[in-house]
Amino acid sequence: MKNFILAIVFLLGVSSPTFAQPGGGGQNSEKVEALYVAYMTKQLSLTEDEAQRFWPIHTQYDKDLKEVERNDNELERQQNALNVKKKYQDRFIKVLGADRTNQFFKTDAEFRKRMIERLKALKEKRAGGPRRN
Repeated sequence: MKNFILAIVFLLGVSSPTFAQPGGGGQNSEKVEALYVAYMTKQLSLTEDEAQRFWPIHTQYDKDLKEVERNDNELERQQNALNVKKKYQDRFIKVLGADRTNQFFKTDAEFRKRMIERLKALKEKRAGGPRRN
């Protein structure tokens, strides 16, 4: 498991410039997904049994969350995302317990924030520096 995580971290360093390339899907999204799985597995200290139960629930959770993001009204989008999180909270608790479920929600937000910051920095770098408004 440790070698797997090291390989994923290596991928992040090697492939990070490709995240901001046009098209944004395919192999790049697979790399981000692999990074996410490795990061979350490590941060939550998932056992093999927990991982086998957790990831199918997470896959459906992520799918439901992506459906919410299509909503144009920001306040409504945030409320709908919160509703999805509440819907899945008990499912995650059955696998992780209450403390690690709370940790999951925090760690998930942290990972997503870091990826957005990294993508923004790469776009600025390619555009010749930060844009001023």
